[in-house]
Amino acid sequence: MDQDQFTFSENAQGNIIKEEATKGLNPGVIVLIVVVGVVLLFLIGNYALYVYAQKTLPPKKKKPISKKKLRRERLKQGVSAPGE
Repeated sequence: MDQDQFTFSENAQGNIIKEEATKGLNPGVIVLIVVVGVVLLFLIGNYALYVYAQKTLPPKKKKPISKKKLRRERLKQGVSAPGE
């Protein structure tokens, strides 16, 4: 890795250290770009799988309603069950 480079110069005031700006991207920016890229890839992949599953999987089958529940629903609506 590149290390910060310093130049030393002598003036009438004594030794002065000047820091030269390093060229390239800040490591924090690189990490941020990688993390955001991975999150976006995850979300886009999940959406693509969801759309694919919606197109290819058959619709869910409904559970059959038991006779007991059916009789209870008819009684709530005021329709008497046959045989009662």
